[in-house]
Amino acid sequence: MEKKWWKESVVYQIYPRSFKDSNGDGVGDLNGITEKLDYLAKLGIDVIWLSPVYRSPNDDNGYDISDYRAIMDDFGTMSDFDRLLDEAHRRGIRIVMDLVVNHTSDEHPWFVESRKSEDNPYRDFYIWRPARNGRPPNNWGSCFSGSAWEYDARTDMYYLHLFSKKQPDLNWDNPEVREEVFDMMNWWLDKGADGFRMDVISLISKDPDFPDGVPGINGYASFTEPANGPHVHEYLQEMRKKVLDGRDTLTVGECSGVTLEEAKKYARSDGRELNMVFQFEHMDVDADGSNKWSDKKMDLRELKKIMTKWQKGLDTVAWNSLFWENHDQPRSVSRFGDDGRYRETSAKMLATCLHMMQGTPYIYQGEELGMTNVPFCDISDFRDLDSINAYYELTGRGIFTKEQMLRFLRYKSRDNARTPFQWNSEENAGFTTGEPWIMVNPNYTEINAEEQMKRETSVFCYYQKLIRLRKQHEIIVYGSYDLLLPEDKELFVYTRALGTEKLLVICNFYGNTRCFELPEEWDSRKTKILIANYSDAAVEKTITVRPYEALVLQNRP
Repeated sequence: MEKKWWKESVVYQIYPRSFKDSNGDGVGDLNGITEKLDYLAKLGIDVIWLSPVYRSPNDDNGYDISDYRAIMDDFGTMSDFDRLLDEAHRRGIRIVMDLVVNHTSDEHPWFVESRKSEDNPYRDFYIWRPARNGRPPNNWGSCFSGSAWEYDARTDMYYLHLFSKKQPDLNWDNPEVREEVFDMMNWWLDKGADGFRMDVISLISKDPDFPDGVPGINGYASFTEPANGPHVHEYLQEMRKKVLDGRDTLTVGECSGVTLEEAKKYARSDGRELNMVFQFEHMDVDADGSNKWSDKKMDLRELKKIMTKWQKGLDTVAWNSLFWENHDQPRSVSRFGDDGRYRETSAKMLATCLHMMQGTPYIYQGEELGMTNVPFCDISDFRDLDSINAYYELTGRGIFTKEQMLRFLRYKSRDNARTPFQWNSEENAGFTTGEPWIMVNPNYTEINAEEQMKRETSVFCYYQKLIRLRKQHEIIVYGSYDLLLPEDKELFVYTRALGTEKLLVICNFYGNTRCFELPEEWDSRKTKILIANYSDAAVEKTITVRPYEALVLQNRP
């Protein structure tokens, strides 16, 4: 297997609005990130993935971009960005930009021109279609509820928006659009950026016939219906030739609706497209069929099956990204662990299970503290467009009651990950001296970075150790993976192997105590503990695995 720095790195995602506010306006900013670079260096991460910082009207918190070469006023100036880049590089930390090019804001100059008339030079930068029998052109739904088509009376046509109606989709079949995007990417790389996380990149190529899809709970086909379209690989290979070739970058594509076979094309080891993809199959383990809005808990056997499929399926032919959390997902300790009595233990267990797999790990801000979901009381507490629209649509149609929907939102809303980072136990968790743009989780007095950095048994210090181990042991990065006990409902057990060296990873996902027999080939006398989340863990032929316990055993012949 070819060695690459991005395979050996640990990436840390920053959601700038919620990370650190430097000027007291209640919104995180670039100078706030710069102020906390030493914290990230101490954690040991190698790369920052910076969620969008471009100019935006903020309909979808910066994922609706009106100027790709300017900084959002809330976040500072381009000179602030340049200073952040320089200071990060000085500490050996790379910065990966969030590339949002499936769509723009409807306030982007291209779209302002596009909607003026059918013969406008920018008309074909976006996807316009006439009505079909007085209705939208097809039954595709928006990610944020309702139809993916918005009627525009000025030209009596509909434009496509797979997300908010203020996020019209770009027409990638137009070569001028591709050239504009590639030129902009080169501009950021020339400035010193180290790569791109590519937002919903699997959606950029649409079937020109715009066929109907299978309708879901809301009557519309999923917004991922266009995923993996007819020209997506052709366009990414063009991007590779015109932007990425000859540059030592990290590229990861957010690929909604991706299959294993498609992922092998996106993240192929011959380097013709991307380094890796984000797939979301494991994020659907607690969905209720096609409906994500539920508080159903996962079946661990299904999670193991999915994770193993991707570990085995991409081995040697592509590369995995590893994540439990990001800005679009709730907090993993509340979702897959126990955010009560065993919060720290289960946060460490989840980290162990993920970071010991083959792939590049992604840590979302606050995950390294075991930050939890938020006790939102009312729909007015939410800021996320997806959550608010779903609440009104699904309660308005009588599909769920208001109480049910609030319960589901407290479990699944994206806002659970977007509340301010908990720096210390001072007012507003040390995030801001002003009024925060969204509520602070009230548990900041007990869960915060300042307290954890002082305590050797903290989640933060455990993450530090996991990151150090990754740099010390090649097997963690490049070893092969095999699952044990696929039908066990509570234990996730797997091995890693590289040459004659082996690791055995044992993770208890539940609050019961279990017995685990060491496999025949493992001699307890020649086995040592590489890392464990209980301080008194020991190796025996029969191991008593306690609630949410995690052990990584090393066996060298």
